[in-house]
Amino acid sequence: MTEDKTIPSPCISICALDKNDICTGCYRSADEITQWGGLPNNKKREVILKAFEREKKVNPFLS
Repeated sequence: MTEDKTIPSPCISICALDKNDICTGCYRSADEITQWGGLPNNKKREVILKAFEREKKVNPFLS
């Protein structure tokens, strides 16, 4: 099974890393941002899920 479309970056052009090297815009780590272009889609999905979990910890409107 091949994956047809590449998952686009979740970057929202609010690029600032916090003290833990997590982007305050997309909630990816600096390493995840750097590696994004070379990741297969299944790994990109994992990164997006991790980023969402990080965002939920700081955003009271997500549950």
